Amino acid sequence: MNILFAGTPAFAASALEALLLAGHHVPLVLTQPDRPAGRGLKSQASAVKQLALSHQLPVAQPVSLKDEAVVAQLAAVNADVMIVAAYGLILPEAVLQLPRLGCLNIHASLLPRWRGAAPIQRAILDGDPETGITIMQMDAGLDTGAMLLTEAIAIADDDTAQTLHDKLAALGAQLIVRALREQHTAVAQDNARATYAAKITKAEARIDWNRPAAELARAIRAYNPVPGAHTNWHGQPLKLWRAEPVAEPSTLPVLPGTVVQADAGGIVVATGDGALRLLELQRAGGKRLAAQSFLAGATLQPGERLDL
Repeated sequence: MNILFAGTPAFAASALEALLLAGHHVPLVLTQPDRPAGRGLKSQASAVKQLALSHQLPVAQPVSLKDEAVVAQLAAVNADVMIVAAYGLILPEAVLQLPRLGCLNIHASLLPRWRGAAPIQRAILDGDPETGITIMQMDAGLDTGAMLLTEAIAIADDDTAQTLHDKLAALGAQLIVRALREQHTAVAQDNARATYAAKITKAEARIDWNRPAAELARAIRAYNPVPGAHTNWHGQPLKLWRAEPVAEPSTLPVLPGTVVQADAGGIVVATGDGALRLLELQRAGGKRLAAQSFLAGATLQPGERLDL
């Protein structure tokens, strides 16, 4: 099949690689422009661009798909179908109508739950027992098109946004190949059941110790690796990479954010409901360390308050 592919991060690169291995022809790949990344903020190509170039595929990086010249470039491909995965640009109606079989999106949730930019993180934050992949026929709405194929996976108690991303990327790659190989009946979404997965912000990832320990443990997993859950300690940022709720009375006789234990048994912090054991932390400019190693190089005492 003649495929126009649009995607940017590693999630999309998995799908592109699967399509190529399945023998599909990809005459053009669309991806976001190169952007500064890393400590040196050097311009870096997206994961999709790197993969495309390794296969000697033509790559286009428009800043918008509304430009007539860009639309003409896409029309010249004469694609049977357009596959979109975490691309980052809205497809205007003129582009949606170009492929003979329309445009298919690989979405990392069980639609209509978690439409939008951050479905993986939102599923973890909300304590969902499962999530999955939906292959969707795209329309002009935000993840509102009819569904062709869905498959669920469980969210493990220790899944982070990264580990869940990797599972869903592999599943999405499998399902898009299936969707092109088999005939599937399009099923309309139930809009009344829709939820919105707003983009994650750094400000949102700041830990509010007044919240219950179980919620905070999920938040730390959801913000791992980006943007990283964080609090303050001695006026400096402290990132929290792994944590677990512990069996403590629902109301501790200290203010939320107070360290109640800091020894070989771990770093335990009071929350608005219960307590949280911090398992992996990172000081500003330092390395990610297990709690015991962190305490070997830092003086953190019971009674201290975090987020001050």
